[in-house]
Amino acid sequence: MRVIVNGITGRMGQIIKALAEKGFAGSVFAAGVSPDVTKDEGNIHSSFNTCTEDADVVVDFSFHGGVKELLDFCVSRKLPVVVATTGHTPQEFDLIRKASEVIPVFHSANMSIGVAVLADLAKKTAAAFPDANIEIVETHHNQKLDVPSGTALLLADAIRQARPEGVYNIGRHENGKRTDQEIGIHSLRIGNVVGIHEILVSTGNETITLKHEAHSRALFGEGALRAAAFLVGKKPGLYNMKDMVG
Repeated sequence: MRVIVNGITGRMGQIIKALAEKGFAGSVFAAGVSPDVTKDEGNIHSSFNTCTEDADVVVDFSFHGGVKELLDFCVSRKLPVVVATTGHTPQEFDLIRKASEVIPVFHSANMSIGVAVLADLAKKTAAAFPDANIEIVETHHNQKLDVPSGTALLLADAIRQARPEGVYNIGRHENGKRTDQEIGIHSLRIGNVVGIHEILVSTGNETITLKHEAHSRALFGEGALRAAAFLVGKKPGLYNMKDMVG
């Protein structure tokens, strides 16, 4: 499986490259792309316009604003793509959905299989305690751009599958009592924390705490390459972690 890495100059891009060079999940590093590349050298490119290497899939860990160029390239080459970048606008999500009508697209706000399990547990817990208060607390490094994290929203969306009347209260910046429908989401940015997501479900008489902590960014790279292997050979469509892990 030959992999083009979009966002090659970033931390995750370098992790994906290193994993692919070691053959993780049957992968081979084919090329890298990033606008931060000052001069094309070998199979490292500043733009998709000069990327001509043969490949089987693209893995994207870049910036959400470049999604159109990414998808145009993948559609033109009929290449499956794993979109692991977060922070997309509604308009950018529309581009992803439209591309999935032509090529296989794997999209997830978090490439950790553990987080996929956490989301499933959150949904089941919310269903089991329909009147409980639910709060999500996410902690990341102090350089993270998007707030709240895409993963926190992924978890909130899973909860709302069991509680469709749920209303997100991000940061709770206004005075006043919480509502029965509220799903609180809180963001902490500190140090070099890779990622911690905690869900608290309280009935008043008991509290259930669900928590996932990422110790290394390598786990996201491994998840992305497993997703890439899953995607190769699939029909056009929009896939996610639930499709892969069941």
